[in-house]
Amino acid sequence: MTWKRVATAAVLIPFAVGLVLWGSTAMVALATALVTLLALFEYFALGEAIGHRAYRIWTGACALLLIFAQWLLSVAARPLPEDLVIYERNLWRSVGVSTFEAVFFLFVLGIAAVTLFTRRPLVEALPAAGISCSGFILVAFPLSFAIRIHSVETVGPALLLFAMVIIWVGDTAAYFVGRSIGKYKLAPHLSPKKTWEGTVASFLGSLIVAIVFSRYMMVPLPHLLGMAAVGNVAGQVGDLLESAYKRSAGIKDSGSILPGHGGVLDRIDALILAIPVVWYYWVLVYSPRS
Repeated sequence: MTWKRVATAAVLIPFAVGLVLWGSTAMVALATALVTLLALFEYFALGEAIGHRAYRIWTGACALLLIFAQWLLSVAARPLPEDLVIYERNLWRSVGVSTFEAVFFLFVLGIAAVTLFTRRPLVEALPAAGISCSGFILVAFPLSFAIRIHSVETVGPALLLFAMVIIWVGDTAAYFVGRSIGKYKLAPHLSPKKTWEGTVASFLGSLIVAIVFSRYMMVPLPHLLGMAAVGNVAGQVGDLLESAYKRSAGIKDSGSILPGHGGVLDRIDALILAIPVVWYYWVLVYSPRS
């Protein structure tokens, strides 16, 4: 199992790093859309295992609209010529914010319409609406912030890579330390293999990533350490949350598309919460414009 895990990571990590560092924000948005749909449908498969059939097509379509809205907002953050900065930036921001809000309202209206006019038995109406809404909010919405991070002026690609690497290194540290010296179970009712030793190793690994990135990013080390700390905690919460979903559905892995890792949702569960936490730390706690 370990060699499959390493081989899969050896293929995916260089591709992801190259896309983040050298791809445009539009390309990152397209990749985010693909990953979001795959993760969303795996999440819906977990729901189906306990009899909750989501409105897949409508939720997936709204997830794509949400990603498009985040891309519109990212355009407002890009560098512009001085004579166009105020007018064009405000125009894009206005359009992006309006679209972002409209997507949520459109999603709610669509759920209402589908619920009322579907041919499914009425006993399925509430579970279907519930699993659709939870997938939209817990998977699509937080992942969409990868686009906003990538669009941050001058440091966006490095910042998104930072958010990803603190999770990758943290997961790796937790995996090997937990397997080798882990004794005290973290949450045996959710994930029997996770230990406190692995959790501490994950946290320390993320802090080490912050120290390394401080040599290449024009961001003060205390703030990088802060983002690494809250991002790691959020990531570990996301990991446990997905474990809870899988345990409630009686399923070991969310899918089998990634050898050694399971499904897409298994691979990105920690990133789902870590990415928006890093974004909001950047916006609310550290803002180079303030």
